Amino acid sequence: MKPASSPEEILFANEAFYQAFADGDATAMEALWAEDAPVACLHPGWEPLYEREHVIASWRAILQSPPPIRCLAPRVYDLGDSAFVICWEEVGDQVLIATNIFAREAGQWRIVHHQSGPTAGKPPAEAREARRPTIN
Repeated sequence: MKPASSPEEILFANEAFYQAFADGDATAMEALWAEDAPVACLHPGWEPLYEREHVIASWRAILQSPPPIRCLAPRVYDLGDSAFVICWEEVGDQVLIATNIFAREAGQWRIVHHQSGPTAGKPPAEAREARRPTIN
């Protein structure tokens, strides 16, 4: 029997991702990515990265000098054994939009895909004040 999904656990995994990013913690970042499932990553302005070794290498490079980052207004979509989170990323003075896709692996929510890029939109004003997630 599969364990029940928990949107709060998915949100916790998403928050752990942004904490590792903000802290420049490559070891924590590596631990968050799936080891058995295929992974991919689309950093803003980069070509797509496939395979775990390439994705992790990209994060190791980025986290040597991480920009200030903050996740705003995360919205969780729980699909059972997979889930995704759409959120705004405040990176210095820039605002990006991101999607983080998670899969349950060995009982843990692990990232299988991250995509972040520019947007013409802006996060809701209340998102900058409160970090309340939306769970669907």
